[in-house]
Amino acid sequence: MEASRDVLRLVEIMRALRNPSGGCPWDLEQDFASIAPYTIEEAYEVADAIERSDPIDLCEELGDLLLQVVYHSQMAAEKGWFDFDDVVEGITRKMIRRHPHVFGDAEARSAGSAKGQWERIKAEEKAEKAARRAEFGTSEKPEASSAPSPLYLDDVPSVFPALTLALKIQKRAAKVGFDWNDPTPIEAKIDEELGEFRHAVETGTSREQEAEMGDLLFSVVNLARYHELDPENALRITVRKFRDRFAYIERALVRDGQTLQSATLDEMDALWVEAKGASRAASAEE
Repeated sequence: MEASRDVLRLVEIMRALRNPSGGCPWDLEQDFASIAPYTIEEAYEVADAIERSDPIDLCEELGDLLLQVVYHSQMAAEKGWFDFDDVVEGITRKMIRRHPHVFGDAEARSAGSAKGQWERIKAEEKAEKAARRAEFGTSEKPEASSAPSPLYLDDVPSVFPALTLALKIQKRAAKVGFDWNDPTPIEAKIDEELGEFRHAVETGTSREQEAEMGDLLFSVVNLARYHELDPENALRITVRKFRDRFAYIERALVRDGQTLQSATLDEMDALWVEAKGASRAASAEE
């Protein structure tokens, strides 16, 4: 079998890997749950390549992410749920339906993105999904069909990183008015949660401390949301900045014949200050 620019070749490869007769033993052992962490990891690696502006890695990581879609589709096909063609048809239908001002008839295109149109389309999609679930009731399903009726926040998947999940949950709640209109009470809430965390550190268990830290972080996300900042991206920027400055420390120590292990905290702190100055100077030149 040879490489191809046709996506169907990738589908064929995955089908061969999952073939009980002559397939790959490792691939045959996998299921949705065991592959899911790889799917999430590949999505992060795509984001990392974008952040680094690396087109070579981006091309490769997009391929790895596409493989995850094909992998899950093949496992679903084996269960009789759906196949890769169904996935492609579903997303193309969704994109066409959600952009009537681009793909619709002359009247729809001239109307542009009418007010309320997005909500109407989403409601139609939700109704169709409910109908498909009911139709699916006679087939093998990953969950029992006796699940309770969905609640308002159930539309937000729990698979996102915690900061992103908190942001999405808060945005969803804000749509029905559960929100503050200015930052003052949010900042007061952060102070309150910080005080409760300190109290938990002094008198509480590790579980109580963890709970209070979660409350504090949730409040910080709320403040970021008010200022229209993405807390996940903000933290990633800070982590990248920390890594760059720590690398500066390590290179400086090696240049002076030392190591991270042999240096004192005061020596590393002095180099940290140097790293901050160097990064600020570099930013000023850009």
